[in-house]
Amino acid sequence: MGFFKLFMFALILVSSLRACISIDDDNDDVLGLIAFKADIIDTLSHLSSWNQDDSSPCSWKFIACNPATGRVTELLLSGLNLSGKIGIGLEKLQYLQVLNLAHNNLTGTLNPQLSLLSNLENLNVSHNSLSGGIPPSLISLSRIKFLDLSKNALSGPVPNDFFLTCSSLRVLSLSGNNLNGPIPSSLSQCTILNHLNLSKNRFSGNLHVDSGLWLLTRIRTLDLSHNALTGSIPKGVSSLPYLKELFLHMNHFSGGLPSDLGLCSHLKKLDLSNNQFTESLPVSFQGLSSLTYLNLANNILTGDFPDWIGKLNSLEYLDVSGNGLTGILPTSIGGLGSLTYVSLSGNSLIGDIPKSLIYSSNLSVVRLRGNRFNGSIPEGLFELGLNQIDLSRNQLTGSIPPGSSRLFETLESLDLSANGLTGDIPAEMGLFSKLRYLNLSWNKFETRMPLQLGYFQNLTVLDLRYAAFHGSIPGDICNSGSLEILQLDGNSLIGSIPEDIGNCSSLYLLSMSHNDLRGFIPRSISLLKRLKILKLDSNELSGEIPQELGELENLLSVNISYNRLQGRLPDRGIFPSLQPGSLEGNLGICSPFIKGPCKMDVPKPLVLDPYSFQNPMGNHEGATKPSKHSKHHKFLSISAIIAILAAVMITIGVLVISLLNISARKRLQFVSNTLESCSSSSRSARHLSVGKLVWFDSKISPGWVVNPESLLNKAAEIGRGVFGTVYKASLGDEGRYLAIKNLIVSNMVQYPEEFDREVRVLGKARHPNLVSLKGYYWTPELQLLVTDYVPNDSLQAILHERSTSQPLSWSKRFNILLGTAKGLAHLHHSFRPPIVHYNIKPTNILLDDDFNPKISDFGLTRILAKLDKQVMSNRFQSALGYVAPELACQSLRVNEKCDVYGFGVLILEIVTGRRSIEYGDDNVWILTEEVKIMLEEGNVLDCVDESMGNYPEEEVLPILKLALVCTSQVPSSRPSMAEVIQILHVIKTPIPHRMEAY
Repeated sequence: MGFFKLFMFALILVSSLRACISIDDDNDDVLGLIAFKADIIDTLSHLSSWNQDDSSPCSWKFIACNPATGRVTELLLSGLNLSGKIGIGLEKLQYLQVLNLAHNNLTGTLNPQLSLLSNLENLNVSHNSLSGGIPPSLISLSRIKFLDLSKNALSGPVPNDFFLTCSSLRVLSLSGNNLNGPIPSSLSQCTILNHLNLSKNRFSGNLHVDSGLWLLTRIRTLDLSHNALTGSIPKGVSSLPYLKELFLHMNHFSGGLPSDLGLCSHLKKLDLSNNQFTESLPVSFQGLSSLTYLNLANNILTGDFPDWIGKLNSLEYLDVSGNGLTGILPTSIGGLGSLTYVSLSGNSLIGDIPKSLIYSSNLSVVRLRGNRFNGSIPEGLFELGLNQIDLSRNQLTGSIPPGSSRLFETLESLDLSANGLTGDIPAEMGLFSKLRYLNLSWNKFETRMPLQLGYFQNLTVLDLRYAAFHGSIPGDICNSGSLEILQLDGNSLIGSIPEDIGNCSSLYLLSMSHNDLRGFIPRSISLLKRLKILKLDSNELSGEIPQELGELENLLSVNISYNRLQGRLPDRGIFPSLQPGSLEGNLGICSPFIKGPCKMDVPKPLVLDPYSFQNPMGNHEGATKPSKHSKHHKFLSISAIIAILAAVMITIGVLVISLLNISARKRLQFVSNTLESCSSSSRSARHLSVGKLVWFDSKISPGWVVNPESLLNKAAEIGRGVFGTVYKASLGDEGRYLAIKNLIVSNMVQYPEEFDREVRVLGKARHPNLVSLKGYYWTPELQLLVTDYVPNDSLQAILHERSTSQPLSWSKRFNILLGTAKGLAHLHHSFRPPIVHYNIKPTNILLDDDFNPKISDFGLTRILAKLDKQVMSNRFQSALGYVAPELACQSLRVNEKCDVYGFGVLILEIVTGRRSIEYGDDNVWILTEEVKIMLEEGNVLDCVDESMGNYPEEEVLPILKLALVCTSQVPSSRPSMAEVIQILHVIKTPIPHRMEAY
């Protein structure tokens, strides 16, 4: 009996100990989660139920526990708008199996203590802003099956031994980071890996047979796209028997396509686009009977289009555009009954478009642009339920087939431009209710302007340029109100511009040049508040330009040249600054920018009746007839009025001529001041003997710098230029840096008041694409400018010195161009007189961490009003290739157009990756001249920088043309920077097909 009591006592004691241990374990979970929460910023109070006084966290939101043990097994915090960092505490959750922190705003580094969670199977921290490297111990979690670190800012290489203990890993995604270096060969240890995504990083190197990838025999999805991988793909892909999806696009692979890919019988999706693969398509590809998606676009593939394409009977998506395929399109393509998307654009295919294509009854998109197809358009093609049709830039003839009711319900984009189509436009086209984009330009229709244009209720782009249309413009062309781009140039249109054009409320590009339009410019155009480009040149328009057009605030480009217009220009908006090229060839437009007659289109003055002031009685009985003296008095009054008006006009003319002479003398003085040397700086010393420190930024503490001169001894030098040396200085304890430019002041004569006035003007030049001026320091011997510090390198270093491991992509290059143009436009158009840079080149374009451009050193010629000849000579020598002819030749007509010239050269450098001038052993390579020659020879795209990979030709080609316009030898032929911005926007217009509006 005593033994039984003793046993029961021991049993109760053990149970009590277990309960105590359980309570302590629960407290560990509570303490760990509360500690984790302390580093989290929860602006929406999602974690308000987490209370440190609770004995168990199992009732808290976003927590899951094991009901048997009461321990936390899942922490699910995805998409809660949390910020902060992953701190300490989670290592306490020893039974945690699932940790999901995805889709938040977490920053900082990945906490290495996560590797202490020995039971963790699923870790997802994707779509945050985590940075730094990947902790080497993270993958050592023995039970980890799912690891997703994608869409962060992780950087650095992945250690080669990182995957040595990944035997349980099944899904791994490191996509969308900044990881670099080779892909670790230790990946071969992940023997049961099913899905691997390393896309959108900076991985480089070759995919050797022994790289480890080909040993992942259980792999189903392999995504290495958007990296910098090079070399050929070795044989070995067929060793992956379960492979279903292979994505290698947007790399630098070369050589022939691996023939053993055709042995991957389970492959469903294959994307090898945007590489440099050569040779023909392997015949073995016909064995990919399960393939639904095939994208080989933008490579260098050659040979005839394969006849065996019809054997891929599961294919739904086919894109082989942008290659060098030849031959005819085989009729076997009609055997692809599941095909929904086909793009063969940009090849050299010939012959007819096969009628068998209509048997692919599920087709939605057909793109055959830029081949040499001839014959007529198969009628059956317009009976399918297509969403997009692009047959442009071929040699098609005949008429446009009528569409079926099925096509009416689906078609959104139709591009038949640059062919030889003739005949009438089918009346059925007016039933295309969903049509948004219609381009029939550059054809030979020889018919009247289509009357059904007003029926397109959703049409946003209508391009009918040079299509041999005649007749008048339909008045209901803008009935829908959705039209954004209307281009009717180069036809034989007659009559007047309809007054109803004002109904095009969404229009931002209106172009009707090179027609035979007559009558007045409608005042209703002033209702087009979104209008940015207006081209009415080379018509027979007459009368005055409506003054109301000056109210169009968004208007950036106008061309009304070669009409019969006369009278005064609108005095607001863009009109006062229009260049002669936009106005010339008219009867007599009154503008100070053009020479020639100024004809006012107003009625002549009425002759005053001397009897009109007499008694208005009938038959004038009793009225006295005015005497000769009184009549003479009236005549003198009228003459006096006319004389006064004439005197006023003469006076105004004299004033205008005087102002022009003063302006010319000022320009002459500018050039002479810039080139003459200065004897001393004694005048400045007499006016100011102590230092003057001025801040334009109220956020900077006035006491930050007590002695700016001593600051230069502590600052780090980061650059030198012809105007001075640049230093990087810390802004106290705020962790912020500023840049200080120590100006060259030797032999310079300058009043401090003049210096202060000019610097304050530059201090007002605030724009996202300008380096902001924060303040200055002045003594007779030392002059400092304080600006924002831009953390990244200059465009010169990144473009020519390859300071980054990843070459600039086309999208980044375009954004740099657009941002630079916006910064220059702000300087030119927001200040009177304009702030002219005079020194646009890559060294003066700084880039921030996101590769946004910031123009530096603008307006320094305003500050350094007198430089010695040596400094001026050095400045021109440092800018060789960028200096506009009128500036280098010291012409008097120096204005903001010299910046446009430098910007044009900058475009060429960014697109080609070449310097403006390069010196060989026995020759000199001038970029502008070489590109001009290549354009004339028709091979200008050969000069595009190969390091940026694939690029859209429809954007790059017009931008190269824009560069040559900007570098015209005649300043008046160059566009303004406002016009440049608009042209860039048009080139980048987000519509199904880019258009060249210029």
